[in-house]
Amino acid sequence: MTDDSSDALKTPSAGQAGQAMWGGRFSDKPAELMQAINVSIGFDRRLAAQDLAGSRAHAAMLLKAGVISSEDEAGIQKGLQAIEAEMAAGSFPFREEFEDIHMNVEARLRELIGPAAGRLHTARSRNDQVALDFRLWVREACDRTQHQIKALQRALVSKAEAHADALMPGFTHLQPAQPVTFGHHLMAYVEMFGRDAARFADARARMNESPLGAAALAGSPFPIDRQMTAQALGFDRPTANSLDSVADRDFALEALAAATICAVHLSRLAEEIVIWMTPQFGFVKLSDAFTTGSSIMPQKKNPDAAELVRAKVGRMLGAFTQLAVVMKGLPLTYSKDMQEDKVPTFEAFDALELSLAAMAGMVADLTPDTARMAAAAGAGYSTATDLADWLVRELNLPFRDAHHVTGAAVKRAEQLGCDLPGLPLDELQALEPRITDGVYDVLTPAASVASRRSYGGTAPDQVRSQINRWKEILA
Repeated sequence: MTDDSSDALKTPSAGQAGQAMWGGRFSDKPAELMQAINVSIGFDRRLAAQDLAGSRAHAAMLLKAGVISSEDEAGIQKGLQAIEAEMAAGSFPFREEFEDIHMNVEARLRELIGPAAGRLHTARSRNDQVALDFRLWVREACDRTQHQIKALQRALVSKAEAHADALMPGFTHLQPAQPVTFGHHLMAYVEMFGRDAARFADARARMNESPLGAAALAGSPFPIDRQMTAQALGFDRPTANSLDSVADRDFALEALAAATICAVHLSRLAEEIVIWMTPQFGFVKLSDAFTTGSSIMPQKKNPDAAELVRAKVGRMLGAFTQLAVVMKGLPLTYSKDMQEDKVPTFEAFDALELSLAAMAGMVADLTPDTARMAAAAGAGYSTATDLADWLVRELNLPFRDAHHVTGAAVKRAEQLGCDLPGLPLDELQALEPRITDGVYDVLTPAASVASRRSYGGTAPDQVRSQINRWKEILA
C-alpha cells in the first residue's frame, strides 16, 4: 500500500496486473507468498469513498494548476463518477492482483477512460494518498462517534430527569457510603461521556490537516495548490512538512486513545447494570430486548448486552497497543509496517459504535425499582456523615471530634442491631451530652440527599439544574 514513485502508470499486460503499476524496474512477478502478505484490498476497500474524494479533488487541482488538460480532467472526473456508481451498486470489480484500493481504482479508471487515467497520479504518491484516505476515514469515525455519544447522553439525561429525586445508595469501595439519587448517578456518566465527546472533537481538530501533495515524502516539483485540495476535502489547512505528512499515524493513535477511554466509561456503566440486575441488588430491570436466557436454566435472564459492552474495551485498548507497537521505532518516512494501521482501527471503531448504540438502547430500556433502591439507600449507616456534619454545624465541634463521636455512634448502633435513625437519644447523649432530638431530622436518606445543595451535589434541585444544563448543550 505504498508507492515511492509519482511516475505515470504503465498499461498492465496479461499476467502482470498490479505489478505493472509500479514494476518498471522489475523483471519477474512477485512470489505468491509476497502477493499474499502484500495485498490489502481485503480490508482497505473500506477507504473507497475517501479514495475517490481525494482523487476528485486532486484532479480538479491539477487542472487549475495547468498540469493536466481540461479534456483529461473531464474524463477522469467522469470515470471516477462511474466507479462511484459501481461501488454503490456493488458491481465494482475489486481484484487482489491490484493490491490495494488505490491501484484498484486507477486500474478500473484506465479500463473506463483509457490512458488519461495515468495522469491522475501526477504529483502524488500512494504514500500521501493512503495518509489522506485514512485520515479522512478516522475523521469521519470521530464525527460518527461524537453523534452516538450525544445520543447516549440524551438517553441518560431523559432517564435521569424521570428519576431526579429517586433515592439510592452511593458507594465507595462498593460499600454503602452516602445516599444519592438515581438521577444524580446517571448524570455522572453524562459528564464522563461529555469529556469523551470533547476528546474526539480535540482529536478531530488536530488531524484536520491534509497530507495530499506531500507525494512520496519530499513534496512535488509540479506547481500544485495544496490549499485548494485541503479546502475541497474539508481540511483547515495542508500539513506543513512533507516528511511528517506520510510518516505518522498519531491522528489514529489519538482517536484510538479517545475510543479506549470512552470504552472504559461504557464498561463501568455496563458493570453497574450487571450488578444492579442481580437479585441481591434488584435495582433495575431490562426487558427481553437486551437480555438472553440459558440453555439449561429456565429461570435465567442474563444481561448479555451489558456484559458484551463491558468486554469491548479490550478491542479498543488492543487496537491502540497494536498500532503503537507498529509505529514505535519506525524511521522516517513510510514503511510497509504502516499497512497494519487500518484493520485494528476499523475493528476498534466498529466495536465502539456498536457498544454506544447498545448502551443507548439499554439505558432507554431499563426500569429502575425505586422502592428497592430507596430501601437500600440507608443501609450501612449511610447517613453517618450527616450526623458528623450536624455536630459541627449545631454544636460547633471540630470535624475530627465529630467524626470520632459519629464513629462511636455507629459502633453502638451495630451493638444494638439498629440503624442510626433508630439509635435512642440517650445513647447518642452518652457520647455527646449536647445532642438534641433535632439530630433525627438529618439522619434519613431523604434528608441527607436534600441537604447536598452545593454545586454539583445530589440534592434534587441541583440534579435538575444539571439536567437542564445538559439538555441545552445537547439540543
